[in-house]
Amino acid sequence: MPYARLSGFYFFYFALLGVLVPYWTLYLESLSFSAEVIGMLMGVLHLSRVIAPNLWGWLADVTGQRVRIVQLGALAAWLCFLAIFWQQQALGVGLVMLAFSFFWNAVLPQFEVITLDHLGARSTEYSRIRMWGSIGFIVAVVLVGWLLDQVALDRLPQVVCLLLLLIWLNTLLIGRAKQACDEAVAESAVGLKVILLQPQVLAFFAVCFLVQFGHGPYYTFYSVLMQELGHDRAAIGLLWALGVVAEVILFMLMPRLLGRFGCRGIMLVSLLLCVLRWGVTAILPEVLVAMLLAQFLHAATFGCLHAVGIALVQHYFTPATSGRGQALFSSLGFGAGGVCGAVISGVFWDELGQYTFLLAALASLLAFVLALIWIHPDRWRHPSV
Repeated sequence: MPYARLSGFYFFYFALLGVLVPYWTLYLESLSFSAEVIGMLMGVLHLSRVIAPNLWGWLADVTGQRVRIVQLGALAAWLCFLAIFWQQQALGVGLVMLAFSFFWNAVLPQFEVITLDHLGARSTEYSRIRMWGSIGFIVAVVLVGWLLDQVALDRLPQVVCLLLLLIWLNTLLIGRAKQACDEAVAESAVGLKVILLQPQVLAFFAVCFLVQFGHGPYYTFYSVLMQELGHDRAAIGLLWALGVVAEVILFMLMPRLLGRFGCRGIMLVSLLLCVLRWGVTAILPEVLVAMLLAQFLHAATFGCLHAVGIALVQHYFTPATSGRGQALFSSLGFGAGGVCGAVISGVFWDELGQYTFLLAALASLLAFVLALIWIHPDRWRHPSV
């Protein structure tokens, strides 16, 4: 198994996320965009996840050329982003963000399938490969936070461009797993629609949507809030890094936790910790100890729920529908949920400020209720045609 090459992709992909999530809003703010415009522009990054992953997931499942599709997508993302160096107005910036993210957001779900194909029966080891993405995020968020205290924010697009190039170069090193997609293309006993109409699957995607909706204010305005409270960019980077350090530790322990507590138990506890995290962020953002605790809870609110989500997609979907299953996990959660969370937080931020995070807490509470009632993986049986 090409462990280093698979891990390398996650490292660079999430290093890019470690640049965009904490610092891109600061870059947009430096262009004198309003909070509402910033919310809409950050929503654009999520908007392409609603459509692109499903289109690419269908194409990969049908053709079996998943690796080639990932390679072409990474190249197209880099080429599209190059146009950012000629944009200063909100419309131009938004169009570039939409174009590059259309390809960038579609790459990850298909790479998840590639990783699981390579792992085969050792799928519980997924989190130990995925943790290198978290390490990449930490490295990027700390180094770029320090860098932006030394140079102007207009250098940030250069960093993004470099990481997109490295992502593409890494995809050229990835080969096709032996069991890759041949079986998936041949198998068609259970169609995608049949699986999607199952109540437990519908509830699962509703939970994914609400979880990412709850992260909307965090991904869009957490750095802005911390900057308003007087933290410099290096300190903001360290706060983001703390959350992902906790996530790395979690990914190392995840195979053992899944074996002991199962997907349902981990999901329910993590959703309750989501409520706690966003509530603390809304009420006590000026208290450093409270923020350290809230960031540490990222291990649950993202790490646990992401690993459980990947496991449940594999549990619910057949090999013939796995690419589209991962695409829906991305598009309905990170895509639709993320864009709604970003846009709505942008609409309410000027009026509510830090208390916008209470909307995230309410969304997480609703997700907990849905999961408590409907998510029972042990009762799942693949439907017949």
